[in-house]
Amino acid sequence: MAYDTNFTGQKFKVVGTRPLRPDGLDKVTGRARYGADVSAPGQLVGRVLRSPHAHAKIVKIDTSKAEKLPGVKAVITSADLPDLTNGDAGMYDILVNCMARGKALYDGHAVAAVAAVDAATARKALKLINVEYKILPHVTDVDEAVKPGAPVLHSKMFTDGVEPKPTKASNVAKRTEFGHGDVEKGFKEADVIVERSFKTEQTHQGYIEPHACLANLGSDGQGEMWVCTQGHFVYRNTCATLLGLDAAKLRVTASEIGGGFGGKTHVWAEPLALALSRKANRPVKLVMTRDEVFKASGPTSSTSIDVKIGATKDGRITAATATLRYQGGPFLGMWAELGAMTSYACYDLKNVKTVGYEVVVNRPKVAAYRAPSAPMAAFAVESVVDELAHKIGMDAVAFRIKNAAKEGTKSSYGPTYGPIGIGPTLEAAKNHPHMKAPLKKNQGRGMACGFWFNFGGQTSTSLNVTPDGSVNVSVGTIDVGGSRASMALIAAEELGVPYENVRCVVADTSSLGHNDMSDGSRVTFSSGMNTVIAARNAKKVLIQRAAKMWDIPEEAVTWEDGHAKPAGANAGNFPPLSLKEIAAAAGNTGGPIAGHNEFVADGAGVSFATHICDVELDPETGATKIIRYTVIQDAGKAIHPSYVEGQYQGGAAQGIGWALNEEYVYGKDGRLQNAGYLDYRIPVCSDLPMIDTVILEIPNPNHPYGVRGVGETSIVPPLAAIANAVSNAAGVRMTHIPMSPPRILKALDDQAKTKAKAA
Repeated sequence: MAYDTNFTGQKFKVVGTRPLRPDGLDKVTGRARYGADVSAPGQLVGRVLRSPHAHAKIVKIDTSKAEKLPGVKAVITSADLPDLTNGDAGMYDILVNCMARGKALYDGHAVAAVAAVDAATARKALKLINVEYKILPHVTDVDEAVKPGAPVLHSKMFTDGVEPKPTKASNVAKRTEFGHGDVEKGFKEADVIVERSFKTEQTHQGYIEPHACLANLGSDGQGEMWVCTQGHFVYRNTCATLLGLDAAKLRVTASEIGGGFGGKTHVWAEPLALALSRKANRPVKLVMTRDEVFKASGPTSSTSIDVKIGATKDGRITAATATLRYQGGPFLGMWAELGAMTSYACYDLKNVKTVGYEVVVNRPKVAAYRAPSAPMAAFAVESVVDELAHKIGMDAVAFRIKNAAKEGTKSSYGPTYGPIGIGPTLEAAKNHPHMKAPLKKNQGRGMACGFWFNFGGQTSTSLNVTPDGSVNVSVGTIDVGGSRASMALIAAEELGVPYENVRCVVADTSSLGHNDMSDGSRVTFSSGMNTVIAARNAKKVLIQRAAKMWDIPEEAVTWEDGHAKPAGANAGNFPPLSLKEIAAAAGNTGGPIAGHNEFVADGAGVSFATHICDVELDPETGATKIIRYTVIQDAGKAIHPSYVEGQYQGGAAQGIGWALNEEYVYGKDGRLQNAGYLDYRIPVCSDLPMIDTVILEIPNPNHPYGVRGVGETSIVPPLAAIANAVSNAAGVRMTHIPMSPPRILKALDDQAKTKAKAA
């Protein structure tokens, strides 16, 4: 069935208000159930043995002593997970990442797993497994990995996307290119050109809840999983493929999620828990320790990026290029491709070219982190944009306004934009009091723009009206940012009932059709649109029932403010029937009242933001403190403004940590040295200012309410905005993230030495 999903421009009564969050009470009282909060009768404890080497051939694994230990019920290695991927390279990489096959590819790579009656026995069993390794040369740095003579991870990896096809194995897995125009011609037209190289270090999403799973798989192939995930349907499909199960026989229920930010979009230990359960014929609970989360689940990429931009004296960008090298751990990803696509998406450019290189290294498999790849690209590009504006003597905001993309602009990655919000966010930044506030000594101000695509994807939603007139909405998209409240608001708006009368739940995989992952800022757009359609389908049923109760044609009934009403004087003089009255009579008019919809949501509107940051720098110690921060972003339509503001602030907070402190530190032995929050420093309250937010609403024409996703764009500008602020405070351009005190002091020292030589 075709549905009109175009923007309606309607006035809202419920949408846009700020009701209490439906999960708030459960979470503050401890009643909410997370991944490790569920137990099953007779459950076993799962533990994983991990490689202590960055790169090593597995010569032999002897599990006999562990298997004989009293209390051990199952031991598995890669032999218990045969390759059933049928040539699917991406799925095979997932299989290899879950359990090493032939060689360990990073410090923390799983090589065996046990299930025992308690944790102490499981830990003892791991010590009894004897693994014979042949240590191989390793490489953990993205730049070192592409050099001639670097240790090659895969003998059969040849760079894809280049012609002619290479015949020599390489750590460069793929090359992608985007752009249009003639950049060489554009650079010749420029009066000023700025060219710089940048590096960003690997960071973790920093979610508080570690990965946890309770798996129960019988010998008949029937199984269940309770798991913290951003996409239980995808987990079901992946685990079923890896273990050779019928997907319909594996029921997956999503727990509450203690943070994900993209890090819980991949399976890590779940297939191991299922395989252990199948072998032991008992339920198995497997919970990662914090150091396992850091070592063996997906952080974001570390990167190396070269940027070159040229402009005329009057501030028009004539050409722009970027070369981006992103590491994906030991497997092919699409991280550099996303970086290449997002690099110049904020600007209207005649000549632009970006090239991305996917690089493999001996680090954990990379996962998404909130607008994956875009923050690093924005850091590099927005730093050069800022420097270029300074060199031509133009205000940084005015320079961006002059070059900003607009409706009708051909984007740097291909499509032509419809109505977009980059211009309005910049104008709002220009006029914001923050931009005009005075600065003190050793303080600097920076600003930057950011972009994210957003997408729709496969979505299935069911709306049921109960006999007492309350409403239940069942969605298959995990609530990672307030979507249950948003869906309840949308259903209430459409049906004309109070928000308090609607409950939204995340259904298990046996209750709905397939739903894609909660990522890409898709949930409020796609599930929201689906909820609109499901509610409208329910309204059709409600109208049919009212018509039956009045014994008049359906077309003679309309729906207004939660009531069925005669469409006109000729329809009869009937008093309005409320949803509650129609629901109470449902058993006599045709049975349960519901609305459903399953579709692939299309037309997700792109998203833009502009951030402003003030920083104070201590030139003697290199210490920095964020003293003021403002986020300005286009939400399309803020369904629940408090949640939208929270998304803006959360992205900024994570960006502050990434910009100033957070990084994976690897030793010369290729082992991670700071796998825990004592040594990997995420921001705490005292590190952050109050983060101001400005919500703009430029409607997405492809959504009935005008919705655009908001969750990811907010992390794109911070690295660049903070880098520009620190650079302005220090008087020296910072090119390496995080800008820790030692890096800032080195930059100041290098600048002093350069000035001394010049003198």
